[in-house]
Amino acid sequence: MKKLFLVGLTFVLICLPACSPKELSQTKPVELTISAAASLNESLIEIKETFEKENKKIKILYNTGGSGALKQQILQGAPVDLFLSASHDHFNELIQAGLIDEQKQIELLGNQLVLITNKENPAPLNGFSDLTNNKIKKIAIGIPESVPAGKYAKQTLQNAGIWEQIQPQVIQTKDVRQVLTYVETGNVDAGIVYMTDVKVSDKVNVTAVADAKSHDSIIYPAGIIKSTLNKKEAEIFLDYLQSNTAKETFEKFGFIVLD
Repeated sequence: MKKLFLVGLTFVLICLPACSPKELSQTKPVELTISAAASLNESLIEIKETFEKENKKIKILYNTGGSGALKQQILQGAPVDLFLSASHDHFNELIQAGLIDEQKQIELLGNQLVLITNKENPAPLNGFSDLTNNKIKKIAIGIPESVPAGKYAKQTLQNAGIWEQIQPQVIQTKDVRQVLTYVETGNVDAGIVYMTDVKVSDKVNVTAVADAKSHDSIIYPAGIIKSTLNKKEAEIFLDYLQSNTAKETFEKFGFIVLD
């Protein structure tokens, strides 16, 4: 009996070191870190729910913010698996730096730029040119250098010939969602955001939609970071972002799905 026990114990001790680390890693879901433009927040939360139900071994972690700030984090070595930008400029900087796999990138979505005011206390606006009205004291846009929506806003205002004139009234924010919050709370008279931002708020009105020719094309590219340790899982999620389920979600939140 003692001999049999020793034989069994020896077998367990031999197998345990060889099997347990791999088996333990297989039971724990792989965590994917996705850095994404703030305007994608609500749609990505919904996509995360459906994706994780279908892919039990993958857990999605989001890091949302201004595309320029997210780009900077990646340049500085932040552990990111996939980047979803609201601008080609910031995305292309990472490609030029050799940080995005050029074979694993797509142009995912489009959007529209709109001028908004508070619904309960609307400013006297009918279009972008009305921002020169002396009753308009504060106008919020994202920081043009780091927030794509801010860059598009500046281009639109320059195209309208009023950018220099309204400079004293312009308040710049860290991302497009902060612009939305400022308008919702009445801290500013007007703001320039994406059409998709309006879809998640019942406190603002759209005053005008910017002419697509007044600014650069609004394209959301997505790509896998070369340094990812979870390439297979990142590819699965990137493919899922192009699925019919994800497309329906994006369209529900006002995005233009690109083929």
